[in-house]
Amino acid sequence: MLANLLIGLREGLEAGLIVGILVAYVNKLGRRDILPRLWLGIAIAILISLSVGALLTWGPYAMSSQAKEILGGSLSILAVGLVTWMIFWMARHARALKLELHSRLDAAIAGAGMGIVLIGFVSVGREGVETALFIWATVNSGSNAVVGTAGALLGIAAAIVIAYLIYRGLVRINLSTFFLWTGLFLILVAAGVLAYGIGELQEAGLLFGDGQTAFSLAHVIPPSSWYGSLLAGLFNFTAEPSWLQFVGWLVYLGVVTPLFLRTAFAAPHSAQPDTPSQLVA
Repeated sequence: MLANLLIGLREGLEAGLIVGILVAYVNKLGRRDILPRLWLGIAIAILISLSVGALLTWGPYAMSSQAKEILGGSLSILAVGLVTWMIFWMARHARALKLELHSRLDAAIAGAGMGIVLIGFVSVGREGVETALFIWATVNSGSNAVVGTAGALLGIAAAIVIAYLIYRGLVRINLSTFFLWTGLFLILVAAGVLAYGIGELQEAGLLFGDGQTAFSLAHVIPPSSWYGSLLAGLFNFTAEPSWLQFVGWLVYLGVVTPLFLRTAFAAPHSAQPDTPSQLVA
């Protein structure tokens, strides 16, 4: 539950900050007449994100076991790719996000009316679809579906409240620190989802090594223990991984973590302030 709560919180806060920046800029320009079109695009994005989540949840029931394993494994690896791209994109562009959104909105206002709808749709839809896919992957890999979904919804609800308080200037958060630590956490979660996806494709016969256990930590971290269940729920920990699962998990962490840290600390520090109130002003 905690993993999905933090995923929902981070992704929801990203989307909330984007909406806050757009709405504040529209108000600053004195163009409140275009707000309905902006909100229409955001509403469409939310609807499509919910539809993706519903399709992933209920769509595979009629499939064979092998087809479910192929779908689960493939979508889990896709989710890892999307969330990894998102983490790096935010690390590189967070400080210039305000200027980038302003320029896009200026171009949309100068063009056709549907451009405003598209800005709202794209800005929020990307976050929503990524969130739906990644939460589905973490739930599908072993978490309780009800608890995992509830955690994600709580995180999103908290993000909406925090984003509103930021927009009103009532809350100040060091966004660089927030996105740094949540990014590192998501890398750990993504590594576990990647290992799960590899395991599913092995069971489906698409990858070699099915049934060949690399080692067993069951005597150290019993899967039935509270801490074994906690690690499984947070990071998709498995006490008896295959060699391919272990190598994939290790290589992902060994490559992505230092690259993310280098990207985060190398991001320009003069493009945009850290304070949320300045971010949406």
